[in-house]
Amino acid sequence: MESNLKINLVSSTDSAEFTRLKWSLTRSTVIALDAEWKPQRSNPSSFPTVTLLQVACRLGHAADGDDDVSDVFLIDLTSIHLASVWELLNDMFVSPDVLKLGFRFKQDLVYLSSTFTQHGCESGFHEVKQYLDITSVYNHLQYKRFGRKAPKDIKSLSAICKEMLDLSLSKELQCSDWSHRPLTEEQKLYAATDAHCLLQLFDVFKANLVEGITVADSREINVGLKEILAVPDCASKIVTIKLCKATDVIRAMTENGQNIANGVVSRKTTLNTMPMDENLLKIVRKYGERILLKESDLLPKNSRKKTRRRASSRTVNTDKHLVGSVDWQGPPPWDSSLGGDGFPKFLLDVMVEGLAKHLRCVGIDAAVPQSKKPDSRELLDQAHKEKRVLLTRDTKLLRHQDLAKNQIYRVKSLLKNEQLLEVIETFKLKISGNQLMSRCTKCNGSFIQKPLSIEEAIEAAKGFQRIPNCLFNKNLEFWQCMNCHQLYWEGTQYHNAVQKFMEVCKLSE
Repeated sequence: MESNLKINLVSSTDSAEFTRLKWSLTRSTVIALDAEWKPQRSNPSSFPTVTLLQVACRLGHAADGDDDVSDVFLIDLTSIHLASVWELLNDMFVSPDVLKLGFRFKQDLVYLSSTFTQHGCESGFHEVKQYLDITSVYNHLQYKRFGRKAPKDIKSLSAICKEMLDLSLSKELQCSDWSHRPLTEEQKLYAATDAHCLLQLFDVFKANLVEGITVADSREINVGLKEILAVPDCASKIVTIKLCKATDVIRAMTENGQNIANGVVSRKTTLNTMPMDENLLKIVRKYGERILLKESDLLPKNSRKKTRRRASSRTVNTDKHLVGSVDWQGPPPWDSSLGGDGFPKFLLDVMVEGLAKHLRCVGIDAAVPQSKKPDSRELLDQAHKEKRVLLTRDTKLLRHQDLAKNQIYRVKSLLKNEQLLEVIETFKLKISGNQLMSRCTKCNGSFIQKPLSIEEAIEAAKGFQRIPNCLFNKNLEFWQCMNCHQLYWEGTQYHNAVQKFMEVCKLSE
């Protein structure tokens, strides 16, 4: 069931969104963090400037008790006065009452600290307490479920989301220009989803982690506070609220660092947060981490090892030549003058794999590597054998000395629609309306020449693919891939796709 997700763009401390942010932080015991910055194209001598900080707050449950209510705040660091939010954010990072979720957030914290110090703040951020990294918990779950250690190559966030939530998390906008304003609606949704999915993953993890974790005896509470809590048969929410009131009493009485109740430490903070419930404390006690930045972490690593920096002038000149030769020159390998059949064919590596489906949708032969993790040699061999142009964004592939001429092209665009247009224009591909949706988007295969009737399609789909009942009474033609046998028909999805690529390719009706 979908969450009641609210996205708030915070660009000023005088805004209603900022007031909502402060209120949400006092009502949340679990928050998720992420950050975005404009990618740097060269080896930087300074850290990237963070332009957006995402904070997803879990506020509880909706009235029906099923959906969780969450607020996601997109803090626009290009607009808001950074010094005015530093204390609030720092208190959030170090609060012992708030569990912070992240995905490899240490790098984000380094960049965030650098951004604040570079823009006039006396201090950056140096630590995050009560932190839980999604990769660590995922690895624990893998061991618990399968009895083996996690693989060395840690999965990406999108892969974890797909496995644990069956959620396809697109990373298409990850490298977009996050310094440009205003943000597009797609960027806002992408940024909010990146943070909110951590809360959803934590729900899955929590259900698996709490079991079997032992809890220490309940902490003693000062006798003077028992009157606040001594209400029999209270629901857990009422107890939490009253415990929060008790904490307020403690904080009000702990002037000058004097402790009033056993086990309670005075701390100056702008956040009047609620304490964690017992289940959350179980997880924090066993799996909680702390991010602590060292002085060396805050220094940009703008140099490589001496051996790498002392490369020969011959290698440097070769690299410069290769990087500069990313523009396409000469006939492609499918050209008849080179012994080709005249039909454009491409091989797309993992960095532009999403472009393969777009090319297939406009009728272009677009294959992917035969193995899951091919090395450079395998990619080049497959492209050469099948007379394909290898499409990539990996500059390392351009450095191969044995690289065949006119065998590889580096795609410059980031978004798939723009990549499609770039390839069409670069290779002067002729796209017509008749070509649209003429290849199997699943495997790149060709369709059988003769369409199938509904009866033939039902027979072909047995034990393989389900045809919706609503199609039985419609006079539709079905098309089958000769390679993977996937069935297609001209339904709403088909017509929407045709309309989309008519617009993208600027084709007339």
